[in-house]
Amino acid sequence: MGNQLDGRTIFITGSGGVLGSTYVRRMLNEGAKVVATDLEGARADALVEAHGSNPNFGFYHLDVGDEEAVTGIFQKVMADGWQPNVVLNNAAITGEMLMGAGQPFPDFADTTVNDFERTMRTNLTGAFMIARQMDRDIIGKYPASLINVASMYALNGAHHPIYDGMPFKNFSAYGVSKAGIHGLTVWLAGYWAQRGATVNTISPGAVFNGHSEEFQRRVGELIMQNRMAQPDEIADVMLFLASPQAGHMTGQMVNVDGGFSAW
Repeated sequence: MGNQLDGRTIFITGSGGVLGSTYVRRMLNEGAKVVATDLEGARADALVEAHGSNPNFGFYHLDVGDEEAVTGIFQKVMADGWQPNVVLNNAAITGEMLMGAGQPFPDFADTTVNDFERTMRTNLTGAFMIARQMDRDIIGKYPASLINVASMYALNGAHHPIYDGMPFKNFSAYGVSKAGIHGLTVWLAGYWAQRGATVNTISPGAVFNGHSEEFQRRVGELIMQNRMAQPDEIADVMLFLASPQAGHMTGQMVNVDGGFSAW
């Protein structure tokens, strides 16, 4: 019996974060070829160090907000012998990343248009540009799947009190961009339906990434399972969406949030 992702070549943006790196590891373990991308830096270096010796792993530096770079990315990876048939729009800027370590987090009234638009450029416009390039280079040539990564805050309002006294807050542009991600999904699902392509959204809930016990407690009170997710629990569902078993799913949002969105 083969692995779950045998025959899949999976292209992932934003591969170096806590979820992206988990997807890479799990997909390689399930028999996929993985083409990982991220910005230059320590996260990219760590991915290459971990998987660079695996012949089923390829890495490319990519800023999804750079239109010229996105326009050439699929032709570049195809010229190197990869043929992506699953694409994950995973790259995103969070508020913490935008402000930088140690920088004060602005209140909504002090949010700059530049910071808002930078977030939208990566989280939503970048996802659009990747999808547009799929349309040009992949869709209709062979069966393919696009998985857009949203968030528990895509269709649910943030619970602002849980951030009181924390070094970070929920950033308005993040939720707005993630709501737009699912709008892109349902539009593309219909547009590509007769061209052998599926499009779905996965919406991860709160994922543990070194958070304080107090923050875990506050978030847990909002979740039916009373805890944050482990990265591998999100990856379990991502593996299904990337597999042939999800072939009759399109235009769907799959919440992996411990019951947050159902309460």
